[in-house]
Amino acid sequence: MVATTVRRAYPRGCTFPESDWDALAPFWYPIAFSHELKDQPITATLLDQRLVIWRTSSGVSVANDICLHRGIPLSMGHVSDDYLVCKYHGFHYSESGQCVLVPAEPTATIPAKLCLTTYPVKEAYGLIWTSLGGGANHDLPEFSEWNDPDYQQILPDPVNLDAAAGRQMEGFLDVAHFAWVHTDSFGDRSNPIVPRYDVIKTPTGLRAEYLSTVSNFPKAMQDRAPADFQWLRVFEVFLPFTAKLTVHFPGEGERLCILNAASPISARKTRVFCPISRNFDKDMPLEPVYEFNYQVFAEDKEVVEAQYPEDLPLELRAESHIRADQTSIGYRKGLSALGLGATYTA
Repeated sequence: MVATTVRRAYPRGCTFPESDWDALAPFWYPIAFSHELKDQPITATLLDQRLVIWRTSSGVSVANDICLHRGIPLSMGHVSDDYLVCKYHGFHYSESGQCVLVPAEPTATIPAKLCLTTYPVKEAYGLIWTSLGGGANHDLPEFSEWNDPDYQQILPDPVNLDAAAGRQMEGFLDVAHFAWVHTDSFGDRSNPIVPRYDVIKTPTGLRAEYLSTVSNFPKAMQDRAPADFQWLRVFEVFLPFTAKLTVHFPGEGERLCILNAASPISARKTRVFCPISRNFDKDMPLEPVYEFNYQVFAEDKEVVEAQYPEDLPLELRAESHIRADQTSIGYRKGLSALGLGATYTA
């Protein structure tokens, strides 16, 4: 973790109301895969803020993606001897964001204010996480199975959506759409009924346990599901935009765990990271797992990108609800409790 400078301004062209941005900034969000950050800087955008990410011998650094000299994105530069070097005039920045060398005037005194706005960094679950608000009062989502030696680590490519992060999250939590949206992957239109389930408020958000006969096997593997087996799906929400789904499979103690981490690029653009862990079929090829995951998320993407209003209404009277929407209702109440506006835009 590097030194952190408290931000004093909102991102240029910010698509969020300032009060919503303030409510969201303190939380941790994934912005890149650990494996994609090698010896050169990369860029990402979070909550409309363009970021540069680079790795040094001390770890990973994240800062605003702009050189303070002439406004060039530092992600266009390179890393040399642990310094981030600007492509335009070669200004060298340390891991803490401080400018330490101006090649055109190597003996000049560099003012302390020539320092990038930097953010805290954590690496977990194969991802790089940061918080634009410092993250001091919040923890990363819990995903202990990722580091459990009995579980296999699976890391699909991210899903990019032209949709609000809140809409995507609500879709991930929704159980009534299985029979209609996921008909080709695992859903069954002859089995659309949603049994009653409970939603419990937790310190991080909420928890819902859903028991039904809807199989989690892909269509081509439905024969592996025992007749009338009761599938337990446990949803754990880590507000604002991360949820963990644990699916209890038919074998003794068999678990599939999915972390749905929606990272808001802007109010209506989202990048979803989805680390997966399982403790069964570990000797099987992983390609079918990736294909099934991409298929399910593609089915959701088609629906979520078509929803309107694009904003997730936190005023419950703005949309109709049914009993099966308990998780969605609890999720919207949780976002409201964070201080987000009733016409929340992400």
